[in-house]
Amino acid sequence: MRGLKDRVVIITGGGGGIGSATARRFGEEGAKVAVLDIDGDAAARVAADIAAAGGAARPFPCDITDYAGVARAVAAAEAALGPADVLVNNAGWDVFRPFLKTAPGEWERLIAINLVGALNLHHVVLPGMVARQFGRVVNIASDAARVGSSGEAVYAACKAGLLGLSKTLAREHSRRGITVNVVCPGPTDTNLFAEYRKGAGNPEKLEEAFRRAIPMGRIGKPADLPGAICFFASDDAAYITGQVLSVSGGLTMAG
Repeated sequence: MRGLKDRVVIITGGGGGIGSATARRFGEEGAKVAVLDIDGDAAARVAADIAAAGGAARPFPCDITDYAGVARAVAAAEAALGPADVLVNNAGWDVFRPFLKTAPGEWERLIAINLVGALNLHHVVLPGMVARQFGRVVNIASDAARVGSSGEAVYAACKAGLLGLSKTLAREHSRRGITVNVVCPGPTDTNLFAEYRKGAGNPEKLEEAFRRAIPMGRIGKPADLPGAICFFASDDAAYITGQVLSVSGGLTMAG
């Protein structure tokens, strides 16, 4: 895609399924990738894979719920790779239970990871983008935010908040050369989806129900997401901001 070579990309949750696939794709496109993850070993493995393939990447352990820790990780990433051109807020976590069976402690963690974490990254990274009058932000939400999802009430609420945040920031920063867009995955074969299956009474039946409901007839794979994410970060999407794109095999067709 046009304009990704040599851009500095910060991606959170870069050691996981969608995050690692996206980090590798940015590496293939010639970007310099800062792989942030609370699991430092996972981040290091992904960065090593990118480097082994001829790309440029560095790992940075980071708890996105810790504002000071985010500031340190971003500062270290920019010192190593250069000022951030692209921010991908990908990290997330979920609890799969009906709302009335959840507890306030779980809500707090869900909100901290899925919403406050993204707030922290935006607040730390955006000032530099404003100063340079350029930036691309891609937030990874969920189709649960667009249409709801049984057993994911608080997660869906957080991701809906991320949609509202993204559209507001897009309006606030569009004249400063910064775009903010959202990619919403549908059911995708990641560790998060594996936990979702565990929470079901009959995991095999649940997965088969998803397959039947998805027009393309299969659960998504992490490799299905990087194309959309990299597109929003590229020059090909320079005139697109405040938009939400579902990558769900047609499960949701929200206008």
